[in-house]
Amino acid sequence: MSTKRKGNEIEVDKVEKETIADSEDEAIGQDLELDKLGSDNSDDSDSSVYSDLEEDDDDTDEDDENSNDDSDNEDSNENKETHDDGTGPKKGGSDKDEYNYDSSDEEDVRNTIGNIPVNWYDEYDHIGYDLDGKKIRKPKRGDELEQFLSRMENPEHGVTVDDPTTGQQVVLSEADAEIVKRAATNKVPDAGYDLYSEWSEWFSSDVMETPLRAIPETKKSFLPSQCEKQKVGKMVHAIKMGWMKPRPAKGTSADDEKKRYYMLWQTDDQVEENMRRVHDPIPAPKMYLPGHEESYNPPPEYLFTDKEKQEWERATNEGHKRKLPFIPQKYSSLREVPAWDNFIKARFERCLDLYLAPRQRKMRLTIQPEDLVPNLPKPEDLQPFPTVCSITMTGHSNMVRTLSVEPKGQYVASGSDDKTVKVWEISTGKCLKTWTVSGVVKSVAWCPNNALSVLAVAVDTKIFLINTGLGDRLINKRTEELLGEEPDNSGYVPPARLSQAVKWSSGKEGECPTGTLVVVDHFKPVKQVTWHAKGDYFACVLPEGANRSVIIHQLSKWRSQVPFSKSKGLVQCVLFHPSRPHLFVATQRHVRIYDLVKQELTKKLMSGAKWISSIAIHPGGDNILAGTFDKKVQWFDLDLSAMPYQVLRYHINAVRDVAFHRRYPLFASCSDDNVITVSHGMVYNDLLQNPLIVPVKKLTGHTRYDDFGVMSVLWHPTQPWLFSSGADGYIKMWT
Repeated sequence: MSTKRKGNEIEVDKVEKETIADSEDEAIGQDLELDKLGSDNSDDSDSSVYSDLEEDDDDTDEDDENSNDDSDNEDSNENKETHDDGTGPKKGGSDKDEYNYDSSDEEDVRNTIGNIPVNWYDEYDHIGYDLDGKKIRKPKRGDELEQFLSRMENPEHGVTVDDPTTGQQVVLSEADAEIVKRAATNKVPDAGYDLYSEWSEWFSSDVMETPLRAIPETKKSFLPSQCEKQKVGKMVHAIKMGWMKPRPAKGTSADDEKKRYYMLWQTDDQVEENMRRVHDPIPAPKMYLPGHEESYNPPPEYLFTDKEKQEWERATNEGHKRKLPFIPQKYSSLREVPAWDNFIKARFERCLDLYLAPRQRKMRLTIQPEDLVPNLPKPEDLQPFPTVCSITMTGHSNMVRTLSVEPKGQYVASGSDDKTVKVWEISTGKCLKTWTVSGVVKSVAWCPNNALSVLAVAVDTKIFLINTGLGDRLINKRTEELLGEEPDNSGYVPPARLSQAVKWSSGKEGECPTGTLVVVDHFKPVKQVTWHAKGDYFACVLPEGANRSVIIHQLSKWRSQVPFSKSKGLVQCVLFHPSRPHLFVATQRHVRIYDLVKQELTKKLMSGAKWISSIAIHPGGDNILAGTFDKKVQWFDLDLSAMPYQVLRYHINAVRDVAFHRRYPLFASCSDDNVITVSHGMVYNDLLQNPLIVPVKKLTGHTRYDDFGVMSVLWHPTQPWLFSSGADGYIKMWT
């Protein structure tokens, strides 16, 4: 009977389990449906919030009613709660197992007897009281058979223990079971605890160094060393000046992480990061695919005959090109093929092919030599310019240093080292007048004023102003009347610095050439004379005069002035601007431009040459030509820069003189190589257009004499004719 009853109890328990499981599944299903409803209604308006709160209130009312019903049926359910089938008491869906979750809330503790010995309730049928003060009945213990069945059927039998406070059977978790197991075998309960870990020292093992004597530090030990300060200061100065370079900083970890090794060549579809920056990269050269001749069993037609083998060996020895780099051989099977003796050499050559192959496709510039020459107009299109020597004027017995053309273009004057000054008629080449002077004639200059007939001649320290007596008699007579008598300078007292350097006198006093009207005597030899465009002022250059090397004279008042108080260097020549009150002074390396009204330096041109020989000013006044003794002719554009706009290197020897034409876009330069270069130099009114410089003709005809060639060139004032004088004593007119 007992066994049958127990069997029925087991069946009842199974049925209860199934019903409980079904109820849980239904509850889960309802929860899921609620979630669905909640998700469907999540986009509703704010009124859904209040409706949810109202539903919650309804649910709480229902729970209170259910709790009242449960309290009414407590007595009837007590027997079901305390029913035991050997696996512990079973509860309805509303009761929860307190060991399924951990909480410190006092409400979840079922037995309220406190911390007292449980054996005090051994004689009673209950084990304590719950929160409502009702007795907690002791669970019924099963017999040996139920223990056996639980051990056989319940897989959690071995980890099930009795709770002494509630009498329930509790299933231990895996961690708790592991702790119990380790404690039973005399091991450390916590499996993660390391018995042999590093000992953490409470006290430091470092020995503190304590001084033997507690003498306080001296003041000297706190102050920085003066010698060290000086050394550091020198190092800082050296680093600033760039003499010393500090050590480079050690490479950071980012540098070490960079790839030290990379593929030399990738496949066609792979592009490495380093190759992305290469524009239009070339893929790696591919190896040739093997053909029939490389087979271990090639067809008979690919095998070499004796003649072909001899030819192959001969080409190999002589280094000629061969059809194949190897001799095809035939084997009966693949096992008989020996190792390739040229394997390492072929691999090395393949690596060389990869290493030496071009990585980048570069555009090759095909430049023809004709493309480098600028597109200049043809010389035939730039005529007129002188091409032939029309007249050669002979009469001087030594080199002719200087030339000057009359403003109207009828006569040309020349000064020579044979101590003579000659005036020639241009149309016939006939010598009309000759003056003999006391020394070498360094410079002659015709007065540009058409109302006067005056020729300035520089000989040693004197400048003679001579009436030539040629041309219109009325002009000659007026010149005699104006310059024959000394002007009234009674109230004028020249400064001592000037009176010691210059002395004016009439040409009637002393030994002077015939026709001399005025003599200006200087304290040093005169090298050059140049007139102002209006013909009243003229300037002279005294190379040895130091700070008085440039002196400006006024013809109408017989007065002089020294414009510079300090020496500007070795002055080579001076020129007046054709239209503005500017004075150009050429020293050994620079050309300075002075404003005579403001009496200040306006511009300084940097020639870069070692020695300037002569300068010429374009009639427009914005361009300057400078000839140098180091074979160069420099064109300066004053509106552009203080550096040369263009440097012409057409001569192979020192350039002696340069000259601009007044009307035509022509300029010329002469050199000691007996060559006169005529060039077309067009200056445009448009400031945005640069000057056009084209060499058009090279004139040769003079002969060298004591390493001197052509000494001077000069243009006719109205015609495209050029005059030149050389060391051979000849004067040539080129037309």
